[in-house]
Amino acid sequence: MNLDIERKVTPELHLEITTLLNREAYFLDNRKYKEWLELLTDDLVYRMPLRETVEGVGVDDISKDMAFFEETKVSLTTRANRLYTKSAWVENPATRQRHFITNVTVEGTEKEDEFKVRSYFLFMRSRASTTDIEQMFGERNDIIRKVNGVWKISSRTIFPDQSVITTMNMSMFL
Repeated sequence: MNLDIERKVTPELHLEITTLLNREAYFLDNRKYKEWLELLTDDLVYRMPLRETVEGVGVDDISKDMAFFEETKVSLTTRANRLYTKSAWVENPATRQRHFITNVTVEGTEKEDEFKVRSYFLFMRSRASTTDIEQMFGERNDIIRKVNGVWKISSRTIFPDQSVITTMNMSMFL
């Protein structure tokens, strides 16, 4: 364990990064997708590998070669911009959604102004007048980097706790 790296994570830094994640949740919950995209680096990797059901204790159940999605900032921008059009029928009427982010831990890396961030998420949404509520939950592993003095998300891997995703579609951002 490198003590110099550990010392980089101060309570103030933890608060700054937690504030970034809370701002992100606010933007997503309020369909401010253009503002959300500004929180992402241009070289972003955004992926959600499949969770497999396997037997045994301590067995890795995350697929190495399959993912629900593996995207870049360019592909996320295309998806987000489409939500501002009438052709995004899956979001018409718009869903009501909430992102709950908790258990944020921050670790230093060898790089200055770059941190590994782990958080737990609960995503809930409802549509129209239905009583159905969809939810997903799990863990996110991020790399947060300071770019021109501003914290940005440069990598996100989402590990859903469900092996079977029961949402009607995957139009959401996690």
